[in-house]
Amino acid sequence: MSMEFAAWNSLYHMMTAQQDKRPFTWATVRRIAAFARPHARLLVGFLVLSVIGAFLAVATPLLAGRVVDLIFNTAPYAQVLQIAIAIAVIAVAEAGLGLLQRWLSARIGEGLILDLRRSVFDHVLTMPVAFFTRTRTGALVSRLNNDVIGAQRAFSETLSGVVSNIVALALALIAMLALSWQITLLALVLLPIFVVPARRMGRRLARLELEAANHNATMGNQMTERFSAPGATLVKLFARPERESAEFTVRATRVRDIGVRSAMVQTVFMTALTLVSALALALVYGLGGFYALRGSLEPGAVVALALLITRLYAPLTGLASARVEVMSALVSFERVFEILDLKPLITESPAPTPLPTGPLSVVFDDVTFAYPAADKVSLASLEEVATLDTRGGVDVIHDVSFEVGAGQMVALVGSSGAGKSTLAQLLSRLYDVDAGAVRLGGVDVRELSFADLRRAMGMVTQDGHLFHESVRDNLLLAKPEASEEELWTALRRSRLDELIASLPDGLDTVVGERGYRLSGGERQRLTIARLLLAHPRVVILDEATAHLDSTSEAAVQAALGEALEGRTAVVIAHRLSTIRSADLILVVEDGRIIERGRHSDLLAAGGRYAELYATQFATQEA
Repeated sequence: MSMEFAAWNSLYHMMTAQQDKRPFTWATVRRIAAFARPHARLLVGFLVLSVIGAFLAVATPLLAGRVVDLIFNTAPYAQVLQIAIAIAVIAVAEAGLGLLQRWLSARIGEGLILDLRRSVFDHVLTMPVAFFTRTRTGALVSRLNNDVIGAQRAFSETLSGVVSNIVALALALIAMLALSWQITLLALVLLPIFVVPARRMGRRLARLELEAANHNATMGNQMTERFSAPGATLVKLFARPERESAEFTVRATRVRDIGVRSAMVQTVFMTALTLVSALALALVYGLGGFYALRGSLEPGAVVALALLITRLYAPLTGLASARVEVMSALVSFERVFEILDLKPLITESPAPTPLPTGPLSVVFDDVTFAYPAADKVSLASLEEVATLDTRGGVDVIHDVSFEVGAGQMVALVGSSGAGKSTLAQLLSRLYDVDAGAVRLGGVDVRELSFADLRRAMGMVTQDGHLFHESVRDNLLLAKPEASEEELWTALRRSRLDELIASLPDGLDTVVGERGYRLSGGERQRLTIARLLLAHPRVVILDEATAHLDSTSEAAVQAALGEALEGRTAVVIAHRLSTIRSADLILVVEDGRIIERGRHSDLLAAGGRYAELYATQFATQEA
């Protein structure tokens, strides 16, 4: 490795190092060791090869010096040939070791990336909905990409680099001191000229790189939000493209300026180090030649020292940046562990109670609930704020009790923000109650297994979210083993089969991000088809027909009527057609049930329901 390459490698790691100032903890090291344990055998082999490679790297300069001495002493050609063959064998061995080291490095690094990503991904999926409503998706994805890769670099590069550099440095020093301690000491005097600028320039470039990364992240967030269908629509509706372009241009210009400054700093630095490299070689040849002419040093030793100087400076430069690399890796690991240390608020019972067969009743028993505060479900770094919002913990549901018999339908009505959707989320256990209990078939939902709960319950929300996948894939979320016939039956019952059949790719048509290649009504009918495919015993409809026109609503209501037959249903609706046939209507205001009864009885009472009917439903009836 040349001195210029060693300096550049050191500079690169200083530039890309994490800049967080965090204390070193052995607890973090122990957790890293736990992740590394499955790769222990590969790691040992990797380190052994690194040590062998260091020995071979020092052997070549010594053999080259020996060849020069033999030539000066007019030794038999056979001896020169033997050493030449030895050098060739070492070169082949180094190449083979390099390939094997690279393979082991890739296996260890990529294996660690797999383990970390799978752990973080699986853990994130256990987090409550509140976690996803607070965190920025880009910041979370960054943990799965940048920080995980930064963590694996500790094993694939930093660890082997430290070990091999220490061995190479020790061997080079021993060999150089044995050849000429005077030249060795003078060579070490030049080391500060070589290392100190690297550290200073590295820190300066790191600050520039960090600023550029922040600007790039902001641009990325701007592009992600503005390039989505709803974001682009919002920009066009409010006629703001010029301002958006100006904001983007300011950041992009700053990134350009930083790029120019970084390029010039790197060029000046590398030019200076090339000069230092030449000075070091000049010192070896000048002083070594002086000693050789006086007869106190063999000519071959001068050549060996010139070659060994790179084996001395390269590891020293690498070790000079080792602390930065190690701390950078520790920061990456700690940022990953931050995610893994977040405790999911909703956990599965260790000994779940099985659900009874047949139709299921729903009971809310004195339920009180408050949305969790930010510090319970999120991290400031994931929300990209300095400190977390301290608000939270205020009750939004107060002592709510009601019962829905098996096979019955209850309708929830009330003002926007009254708590209707929150009650539905408590039933589906997207959140857990703070007091009281929600029972399904007589069993507290907290005592059920996640699998039983998901199989028993289906929910259609107002926004009708779809993944950027095919129609088939979006349907199979509900029932992965569903046959082709079952898929088309669900589409037919949701009055969507003719539309899907008319598409060029049929079931394999990609619906676009969030399903925006379909109309609002088509998206909603597809989510209802997904519900029909799941055949749940309890159905939650959170204003499921809100986006449908009258014709589509009538068709879907007929399909839902068929799907809801014999099933327990909790319906949040603003359509009169949905609630008139309900077995029980609950009027919810400020997280409390203020009225309950059937449609005719509540109208006759002349209370809040009658007001809602007069303002929201009377026109529909007319």
